[in-house]
Amino acid sequence: MTPTETKIADTTTPPPFRPFRLVKFFSFTGLAVFLVCTLALSWLITNHAKRVLLERSEAYSLVVAENLGHQVFQQFVVPTVLRYGKIALRKPEQQQALDKVVRDATHGLRIQSVTIFDSRQNIVSYSTIKERIGRTGLGGIEYQRALERQSSSRLNSRGTVLNLLPGAPKIFSELHTFIPFVQRTTFGDRPSPIMGVIEVVQDLSEDAEEIIRFQVYVSAILMVIMSGLFAVLRFIVAKAERIIENRAEERRRLEEQLHQNERLATLGKMVASVSHEIKNPLGIVRSTAEILGKRLRSVAPGNEHLAAIIVEETGRLDGIVREFLDFARPQVPKFALASVNDVLQKVSQFLESDLETHHITLVRELDSALDPLSIDREQLYRAFLNILMNGRQAMPEGGTLTLRSRRQKGGQGGVVVEVADTGVGIAPDKVARIFTPFYTDKNRGTGLGLAIVQNIIEGHGGQIEVESEEGRGTLFRVTLPRR
Repeated sequence: MTPTETKIADTTTPPPFRPFRLVKFFSFTGLAVFLVCTLALSWLITNHAKRVLLERSEAYSLVVAENLGHQVFQQFVVPTVLRYGKIALRKPEQQQALDKVVRDATHGLRIQSVTIFDSRQNIVSYSTIKERIGRTGLGGIEYQRALERQSSSRLNSRGTVLNLLPGAPKIFSELHTFIPFVQRTTFGDRPSPIMGVIEVVQDLSEDAEEIIRFQVYVSAILMVIMSGLFAVLRFIVAKAERIIENRAEERRRLEEQLHQNERLATLGKMVASVSHEIKNPLGIVRSTAEILGKRLRSVAPGNEHLAAIIVEETGRLDGIVREFLDFARPQVPKFALASVNDVLQKVSQFLESDLETHHITLVRELDSALDPLSIDREQLYRAFLNILMNGRQAMPEGGTLTLRSRRQKGGQGGVVVEVADTGVGIAPDKVARIFTPFYTDKNRGTGLGLAIVQNIIEGHGGQIEVESEEGRGTLFRVTLPRR
């Protein structure tokens, strides 16, 4: 078809619809919330595990220390006092005897070391670690509490998730428990005298490492769960956003269509009024010109062509006025059961001689098995005539015009009519505007032809589509459904 571009009026394209990017907002905020929640849950779970481990380890150390104090008093203090009269750990035989009692009492238990402090000064009297014997100031505040008959513990630990990496320092954790070492025999209501302070050390490094590994596992599992939940929620939000965008876009489109219809309705009223006022005087001018032409033949031979020009131009103006009226006051279709092929045959036969004159070959590919449809024959005749005329005008140097019909796919019972030409084609940016009223690039014409065609097709409940490529031709596809 002939490429078209407006010469009368052009509409300004509204700015693109830019909805609130719900998915983008949710992605950042949701990811941050899930990450914070994951870290918080992981911290709470692992801290609870650490607290439980510490409480159980401390209770275990207190039991061990109490039992150890009882064993030392019964198996070392009493026999040593009876044999030597006093405790003197500087003597090797007493040191060895105490060491044997301590090691026998802690054998098989999860005890790393045992240290006994003197009750009069913060000095190590005995330790399973020989290097600590005789050193002072190692007890700390826990030593002072034990002298006040208060058992207490101190946790020394070092290590994070990074210590699980290959080549990193190992995780270190020790629990130091201090209890008073009291004399087990008492007289009267007096409290048992404190003979010293016992320090029991548990190595919790393996447990601490397992807790950190547990923290990593918990974090990973929570991250997977949160990621799955995030993916599901993001899918839901994305779908909701698409629905919102589609509804907003549909609303915007309907509003534009409403405004366009209001403008066209106002324009239609004006066109109908003007066309009605022009039509009658135009008929008088035509009739007068025809009479004038007859008189000129006898009065001034050779000048009758001037009257013929008036008649021809008034005829063209009359056609334009009729187009205006058809657009402004579209006729209501008068449906009746008829064959679409009959309409196409009638249109093509009417144009056959004109097409031959312009060296255009007409090819008919009509499906003879089409079912009749409820249509308005006259309106469809005008619509297909307009489309075929556009095809003829698009091939000024001649070409091929193909007219075909077929059944609508999907068993819906409708009819599809295609009109294809080998003309100049239409530019891609103009295809979407060829059905706009008053849109044309022809030197002569109203730009209402295809707009009227679209109104007729839509009045039949159908649709019209265009496929075009510059330099290769255009295809109009009309779909008429079964009513």
